[in-house]
Amino acid sequence: MERSRNDVWVGFFVLLGAAALLFLALQSANLLSLSFDKTYQVTARFDNAGGLKPKAAVRSAGVVVGRVESIRFNDQTFQADVVLALESRYGFPKDSSMKILTSGLLGEQYIGIEPGGEPDNWAQGAVITQTQSALVLENLIGQFLFNKASEGKGTDSE
Repeated sequence: MERSRNDVWVGFFVLLGAAALLFLALQSANLLSLSFDKTYQVTARFDNAGGLKPKAAVRSAGVVVGRVESIRFNDQTFQADVVLALESRYGFPKDSSMKILTSGLLGEQYIGIEPGGEPDNWAQGAVITQTQSALVLENLIGQFLFNKASEGKGTDSE
């Protein structure tokens, strides 16, 4: 009888440990965000959303102030509409701008907010058009190669 009671306790602690590991794995992969703060939604329009994903962080001055809720293609403007849930305690001036940035050289992408100076703040449902798209590494490499090829043609004709 004593052995079966010990087995139950060991099983309970093994399940508790597995649940804790699952929680940590989901939290570190940005697949689970537990925030009970009130939020307001704004939509940012980007020409290129790059590798941005839903639930990516929205940061200002390095502090997480919200999350990406969804990304969809707008067939009227031919841009990516990124819906953001910003925490209500953070107000940003209407002339603030957004950039898609990357953590490190090859890290995950997030949205950075650069506050403006206007006295009025964004409200629920605001559409932000002052944005800077994601930096696409392939485009930079292509531009570099094209410029090098152009320089080579100029020296051959002399």
